[in-house]
Amino acid sequence: MIRKKICIITGTRAEYGLLKPLIQKVKNDQDFLVQLVVTGMHLSTEFGLTFNEIQKDGFQIDEKIEILLSSDSAVAVSKAMGLAQISFSEMFNRTLPDMVIILGDRFEMLAIAIAARIANIPIIHLHGGELTLGAYDDAFRHSITKLSTLHFTSTEKYKNRVIQMGEPPKQVFNVGALGVESIHNLTLLTKTELENKLKFKFLGKNILVTYHPETDRNHSVEKQFNEILNALKYFDDARIVFTKANADNGGRTINKMIDEHVKKNSHAVCFTSLGQLNYLSCLQYVDVVLGNSSSGIIEVPSFNIPTINVGDRQKGRVRASQTIDVTLNDGEIRSALNEAFLSKSKNEIVTNLNPYYQENTAQKIVGILKKTNLDDLSQKSFYDIGDEDQ
Repeated sequence: MIRKKICIITGTRAEYGLLKPLIQKVKNDQDFLVQLVVTGMHLSTEFGLTFNEIQKDGFQIDEKIEILLSSDSAVAVSKAMGLAQISFSEMFNRTLPDMVIILGDRFEMLAIAIAARIANIPIIHLHGGELTLGAYDDAFRHSITKLSTLHFTSTEKYKNRVIQMGEPPKQVFNVGALGVESIHNLTLLTKTELENKLKFKFLGKNILVTYHPETDRNHSVEKQFNEILNALKYFDDARIVFTKANADNGGRTINKMIDEHVKKNSHAVCFTSLGQLNYLSCLQYVDVVLGNSSSGIIEVPSFNIPTINVGDRQKGRVRASQTIDVTLNDGEIRSALNEAFLSKSKNEIVTNLNPYYQENTAQKIVGILKKTNLDDLSQKSFYDIGDEDQ
């Protein structure tokens, strides 16, 4: 039997957390030979050298490809994309995978998808069809969709949008979000275990903050993040847990501001990378999530706590009922935090129906990959809405 050689690529801590159950399923299936490639922030000291977490999980890393430059400017991002395309074109030519799995919308993934497409390697894309109108990632995601030949979306709306973009319906599958499935399958840490591991104590009130630059916004990153910090000044009785920003242009500015804030406020703590287990475990014990991370929209609803979604970065995503949208204004942010804590004091139970949840997401993907004929992925076609013959 000839095994299908699948190249799975990860460049960030969050992305790996989502891919982890799929990597495990594919690795355990005798029909596949897995090639795990690590790049981007995983290999950066500044971002926590998170490739170590992958190895601790028992996965063999087959390739480490450096692409990040020591800057987060727009020029540095473009140069990193160029380096990624060069490096991955060489790697694909050397290793010859049968297919490549790419998740999401980051800039390096677009460069990798271009290299794979030129090498005539079929691309399997996860989380296509979504919108994030406050970040240039939106254009990257849609571009990756058009470079890909097999699509796994997280909701029916996103599936329909991918088809609307001209992808054949028979190659687009709504399977739910891998990250939400992980919540139901992982054994999360108790409060005591988590506090001992992270070396801080939760308080009566607890806020988890994750904010990334709005790359499509004209306002400076300093102005953006200062609105959040100004709002948080009114909650010095709350434990504030910051997770740092990604390597988007402006991310280093936010991380520096977090470090300065934590130095001045003993009730605040920060982490370069919590890792999936610690992050999801933390969500059990905080009262509210504040920021503009996709996790606040996709994973947090499963914990029945509100997300205060700030600004436009996640504008366009399908939302659970308890997501509170506010602008980048410290007054609005403060009011939303007060509302969240007031609901808690009244013992109002938040019940979220998570629109991203489906059972056995990873297994569904593996099952479809097992049945997929590679010859069917050798050419791209364009599906016209209403054309039932394709």
